[in-house]
Amino acid sequence: MKKAEEIEYLLRIADNSLVLGQRLGEWCGHGPVLEEDIAMTNISLDLIGQARILYAKIAELEGGGKDEDFYAYRRDVFQFRNALLCEQPNGDFATTMARQLYFSAFAAPFYQALTSSSNKDLAAFAAKSLKEVNYHLKHSRDWVIRLGDGTPESHDRMQAAINTLWMYTGELLTEDELDAAAHGDGLGVDLSLVAASWEKIVASTLTEATLTQPDSTWMQTGGKRGQHSEHLGFMLAELQFLPRAYPDAKW
Repeated sequence: MKKAEEIEYLLRIADNSLVLGQRLGEWCGHGPVLEEDIAMTNISLDLIGQARILYAKIAELEGGGKDEDFYAYRRDVFQFRNALLCEQPNGDFATTMARQLYFSAFAAPFYQALTSSSNKDLAAFAAKSLKEVNYHLKHSRDWVIRLGDGTPESHDRMQAAINTLWMYTGELLTEDELDAAAHGDGLGVDLSLVAASWEKIVASTLTEATLTQPDSTWMQTGGKRGQHSEHLGFMLAELQFLPRAYPDAKW
């Protein structure tokens, strides 16, 4: 696998973590209860920590004096490779939990498979991250079930969130040429196996939550190729303001 392709593949993983971590960080101080405020902040920190590790690895591969801050703060919106799901706005608490369930149900089997990567550093990273994403999955499943099988209003809100975000799930699970190349080289994973695990996790969760799984097969795609919704640009404007406005600032 060419170095440029390896960098692109790692950026997809790292950007998913950074963007979703930033979204969850927006809940800090706004959680529905104090315990949940802290929980979402901790998940956000887990994800951003994962992104930092990968950005440092990418900087090492790419060279040129770049560091992890460059990839977070110095790239424009079309240089990001995160899936569209990760950049969707928080909405209400049900929307945030639906988004987290969809992503974590992908991340858990993905990182499990990635522990067998031919790249020892990437395999070690996946093994460490797997402990975190398994908790993220449990946390989101618990809330989807609690809200779905709760009051009539919580059920309706959770169902609406599940329906609205469904069209962003296919992009996570569909293998393109880069995914196929990474899998064939041994660096990456077989997304068809990840998709099978994802479908089981999501189906069982929705059943337990008394929610109906959407039957639409139409999916929004493009994020993995740098084609994003307007939401990412607004998010990056906030995320990147300080280091761009004061490039020589020191903490």
